[in-house]
Amino acid sequence: MIEHPFIAAIALVLILEGIMPFVAPGQWKQMLAQISQMSDKNLRIMGAAMMVIGVLIFKMIQA
Repeated sequence: MIEHPFIAAIALVLILEGIMPFVAPGQWKQMLAQISQMSDKNLRIMGAAMMVIGVLIFKMIQA
């Protein structure tokens, strides 16, 4: 079993990030095209929201 939680977390991110291009590559390309058209402000807001949600989930599973 993986003894380092950080390595396990990176592996899980890679698995989750790879699902969409594997299952639906056409839709994935469309999504990337739409994201590339977003303003920097909206991308930062989306990134911040994702980080906050991730921290909250992490705190929930640690409790």
